[in-house]
Amino acid sequence: MVARKLLAPHDPNPAKLTTYESGVDPVGSGWAQTKVRYLAYAFLYLVFAIDTVYLFPWALVLRDSRLGVASLAEMAIFIAVLLVGLAHAARRGVLSWVNDVD
Repeated sequence: MVARKLLAPHDPNPAKLTTYESGVDPVGSGWAQTKVRYLAYAFLYLVFAIDTVYLFPWALVLRDSRLGVASLAEMAIFIAVLLVGLAHAARRGVLSWVNDVD
């Protein structure tokens, strides 16, 4: 680290301290607030992505197992619970992008 400090070129320049925006001069502040509506979609994506972690191994085991109908019924209940939650979210308006607030 000492060698780097001694051998590296040292040319302080205010232009080097500015934000690099792919060759475009930065305009405005760097602060931009993310809309809360993205949070609902991110949460729903996370829930269904994690559920696929359970569905893929189940599908592979179902093909080679003797559980058959019992395993199929369990997974149907699992998927039904997910669909009930999704229907509830849609009914409450969570999935509508524009809020109709008067």
